[in-house]
Amino acid sequence: MWWGGRGQSFNVAPQKEEPEIGLSGPKSVQGSGMPESRSHQLGSCLASGCLPGEQILAWAPGVRKGLEPELPGTLICSNLRVTFQPCGWQRSQETPLSSEYDFSLANIGRLEAVNGLSRVQLLRPGSLLKFIPEEILIHGQDFRLLRVGFEAGGLEPQAFQVTMAIVQARAQNSQAQQYAGITLSKAGHSSGSRKPPIPLLETSEDWEIERKKQGARGWRVSTVNERFDVATSLPRYFWVPNRTLDSEVRRAFGHFRQGRGPRLSWHHPGGSDLLRCGGFYTASDPNKEDIRVVESMLQAGHSDVVLVDTMDELPSLADVQLAHLRLRALCLPDSSVAEDKWLSALDGTRWLDYVRSCLRKASDISVLVTSRVRSVVLQERGDRDFNGLLSSLVQLLSAPEARTLLGFQSLVQREWVAAGHPFLTRLGGTGASEEAPVFLLFLDCVWQLLQQSPAEFEFSEFFLLALHDSVRVPDTLTFLRDTPWERGKQSGQFNTYTQVYTAGYSQPPAGNSVNPQLSVWDWDLRYSKEQILQFHNLGYDPEHCPDSWLPRQQPSFMVPGPPSSVWLFSRGALTPLNQLCPWRDSPSLLAVSSRWLPRPAISSESLADQEWGLPSHWGACPLPPGLLLPGYLGPQIRLWRRCYLRGRPEVQMGLSAPTISGLQAELAHLQELLRKWTPRISPEDHSKKRNPNTVLSQSR
Repeated sequence: MWWGGRGQSFNVAPQKEEPEIGLSGPKSVQGSGMPESRSHQLGSCLASGCLPGEQILAWAPGVRKGLEPELPGTLICSNLRVTFQPCGWQRSQETPLSSEYDFSLANIGRLEAVNGLSRVQLLRPGSLLKFIPEEILIHGQDFRLLRVGFEAGGLEPQAFQVTMAIVQARAQNSQAQQYAGITLSKAGHSSGSRKPPIPLLETSEDWEIERKKQGARGWRVSTVNERFDVATSLPRYFWVPNRTLDSEVRRAFGHFRQGRGPRLSWHHPGGSDLLRCGGFYTASDPNKEDIRVVESMLQAGHSDVVLVDTMDELPSLADVQLAHLRLRALCLPDSSVAEDKWLSALDGTRWLDYVRSCLRKASDISVLVTSRVRSVVLQERGDRDFNGLLSSLVQLLSAPEARTLLGFQSLVQREWVAAGHPFLTRLGGTGASEEAPVFLLFLDCVWQLLQQSPAEFEFSEFFLLALHDSVRVPDTLTFLRDTPWERGKQSGQFNTYTQVYTAGYSQPPAGNSVNPQLSVWDWDLRYSKEQILQFHNLGYDPEHCPDSWLPRQQPSFMVPGPPSSVWLFSRGALTPLNQLCPWRDSPSLLAVSSRWLPRPAISSESLADQEWGLPSHWGACPLPPGLLLPGYLGPQIRLWRRCYLRGRPEVQMGLSAPTISGLQAELAHLQELLRKWTPRISPEDHSKKRNPNTVLSQSR
């Protein structure tokens, strides 16, 4: 779990007699050895905690292990999730989902049944349990571990039934249909519509407000994809240059893969623009006018254009997936890797290498955006994975506003959710072979930045953990679909104006569907007020507020780029190009002057070293205000222990606890360990041992 269990307070359920609810697992508790009054109390508690559309399949009393002290309660399996409910605790109506005790069926990565010291069975969907378990271990794909031991004394059949219920529920689980209406369990009780905590960028007004906020005066909101007839993976609205007509946008986007043409991601206050697009569709045959429009959109009004080969020096999707699988296997509590070889095994996963590569590339791109007024274009074949990762990291490095809590959520909504990152496919929800947790790799990169510059970020590590875990909790459509079109179709958002994309999808009945206005950013659906308060970084320096870092009325902040120059940024170096588009047979009108040829890159230097090695244009301050340059050498990249080692509580001690009570508990634990490990010697011997004169005399 990501939240410390010690010191947690629970609402005590009122002990009143109510009719026993029916369970499709254990048909009756008669003969099970459980007192009837306890059964009635449990039935009342289970019924009060059910969510819309949820059916309890089986339950069994047990003890949650791996905690100090162990926690007695009940293990419950439903058609949506597996829940451990502690004794005397009732689910609050304020937080219908419990981030600490719930495992969605889609989150279960591995299920093991244990009997005795040596009898262990790995249970896959559809397996048959061969014995009555004394204990089960549920390994979450989010690195959490739920370990429950079952009580003896006639309750063994219930332990068998709840284990088999989990196996069968996993086999029948369909992530595309589960948790329907779950988020309405709270929002449905309130009258009126619920305002999103951040703009979801589903309307042109949201995009216009964001454009003005960035000060992107040379850009406008295009409605050419309002019906998703340009590209279903793109948002309905996006930013294009002012002088480009929508009819020209439609033609130009047809010459890029998946119809994902160049559009603005972020406007730097100093004047540069960061764009993203898919790969050129070289099989197309554009006319001269289309080529002119494409070049105009890539230039975005700048004379200096840099095309960034996004995938150069970055891992492939298959590499990311393999590294993540190896990391999960290494971090399991029962990992077979010896302790003295654990660090070398960690290096062998390549996960930290990929984090390092992403941070270095993002650092170089932030230098490109910040050092000169230019158009920087991120180009990836599909434009749906590493373009979003690099664009987000560049904004985190260059814009203090993106490092605030609301700013970061808006950044993820714009560059990942609205931009069409295929969350469901990349997280394994479709069963396709393209699984690769690119978004989780991004969160690890953000955590590295947070550790290196904690005073620069308003949000805390616990916010990142909450976001990390939320991708496995399918309670909203944020991470449940691959494209904005699929989210809108599922919620019935488009039924009022088009028949093309709504065949077979009628308006869902009220109270029985996912509300399109509810998103992962509605944290109070799963977390208590006390937990949400811990999303804020107490070490954040208010001096880093976005209003004080760079006035927008300073166009001379950057050095203007060379006239009519085109560059390719690849392998850490800028290479001159004769043309922007691959369809021209002759050099483009954007020719490169030889006097603007870049210095040759040195492999041991980053682009920042090359750009600001002799800071002639920054004077005494080599870095502009607001810019962070991450460290990515050797031990500067660390393992996110609180996330990846959550299944091993013994290694969690010593990590800064989120509360005063948690710190006190960890201090007491460390003092107890110190007493156990300190040799029992007299104070005289201790002082003698520490006396340097004694040490010198002994050495002689």
